[in-house]
Amino acid sequence: MWLDKQKARKQKWRIPEKRIWLLAIVGGACGATVGMYMFRHKTQHRTFVIGLPMIIILQIAMLLIVTQR
Repeated sequence: MWLDKQKARKQKWRIPEKRIWLLAIVGGACGATVGMYMFRHKTQHRTFVIGLPMIIILQIAMLLIVTQR
């Protein structure tokens, strides 16, 4: 989030949102959410504000299911 924010400020090539979502899905949702609020980046995008915490909830649920076996 920090890197994308810096690039946005300098009007340079940005990190595609698809890549941010992919990284969140493969395990970086918690860090992406913290970074989103820490750097105030993507906080106006409803998909990020709602989607990232939803991914965290799903990842925690999957972790709980896997560890109970």
